[in-house]
Amino acid sequence: MALDPKAVEILKGVSTATLTTVLLKKGLRNVWMRGTKPIRTGQDRVVGPAFTLRFVPAREDLATPASWASPISTRAAIEAMPEGCVVVADAMGVTDAGIFGDILCARMVRRNVAGLVTDGVMRDAAGVLGTGLPLWCDGIAAPPSVAGLTFVAWEQPVACGGVAVFPGDIVVADDDGAVLIPAAFLDAVLAEAEEQERMEAWIMTEVDRGVPLPGLYPMNDETRARYAAWKAGR
Repeated sequence: MALDPKAVEILKGVSTATLTTVLLKKGLRNVWMRGTKPIRTGQDRVVGPAFTLRFVPAREDLATPASWASPISTRAAIEAMPEGCVVVADAMGVTDAGIFGDILCARMVRRNVAGLVTDGVMRDAAGVLGTGLPLWCDGIAAPPSVAGLTFVAWEQPVACGGVAVFPGDIVVADDDGAVLIPAAFLDAVLAEAEEQERMEAWIMTEVDRGVPLPGLYPMNDETRARYAAWKAGR
């Protein structure tokens, strides 16, 4: 599913912290993917539809270097990734087998993948960093994926960092990690996220000028009226 460029533009201006607040107000608590740490600070915020990858525990007859040439392999999955997607890899939190290295990441860059999110780890750290692929993971390990994992499928529902991710759900990732927006909630989130970000930025200006928090955050009626007047006068 391609994501409307306007939606991408809006969400690139909204932090994952704000998104978790907006989603919490809609009853969704479990949307932040545990273990998805930025591989480098200061990466651009990434937004895109989820393209899912699924790993299961390694089984000796399946998790072999020969499996990399199989029709069901990470290599084949990369060739199916659409431009602008955010790859979400369910590595079951395994941290002693790197799911991707520099060559696979370089190919994803060539396919214009927006970013990679996983609850697992990477390998070939210097090479992966050199590709420039925006990446969120739980660390680095030298052994290859088949040392601890078997790749089994792509574009299926997965669990990444304890969050259920379906193909086509929306992923936003920044310095606070990766957050899932269920596809059915996208329009509602777009309608509220910009306003939430604007309101919190205004509250910060009030804090900076010494306004006490009670009645400011959350707003009481008087503060809400001052905020509305500020918006009207912009």
